[in-house]
Amino acid sequence: MAGRRRLSVGELGVWRGLVDTTDELRRRLSVQLAEDSGLSPADYRVLLALSEAEGKRSRSSRLAEQMEWERSRLSHQLGRMEKRGLIRREDCATDSRGAEVVLSEEGADAFRRATAPHAKAIKKHFADALTPAQFDALEDILQSLERHLRR
Repeated sequence: MAGRRRLSVGELGVWRGLVDTTDELRRRLSVQLAEDSGLSPADYRVLLALSEAEGKRSRSSRLAEQMEWERSRLSHQLGRMEKRGLIRREDCATDSRGAEVVLSEEGADAFRRATAPHAKAIKKHFADALTPAQFDALEDILQSLERHLRR
């Protein structure tokens, strides 16, 4: 029965607040990231994934899956990053049909330079706004949403 009721005006207001606030937070962090490092959020996500990958390399199909991106989106992003020297694409040693995306030294340096200012911006625009109790409540809310979405 609870699944059939309509959202209340208050619930819709909270939803709209969540959407608007997270959009603004993303916008501010994106601007700060670009100003501090010249990287886009997409650049940073790819560099983060590669920096955490074994051998600082990954099959592009695995990377797309891990990042939950369409392969075509990733391919365009990788092309832009390759032109800037942030990544390389190399033939896969175990599969002649495939390629691996490799974090270049320039990409690793760019990622290292971006990480501390990006963390500082996250602290400024997100963490500093919340009390420890609010963090606990937010963690609980996010876990509830995650469990609900996995069903």
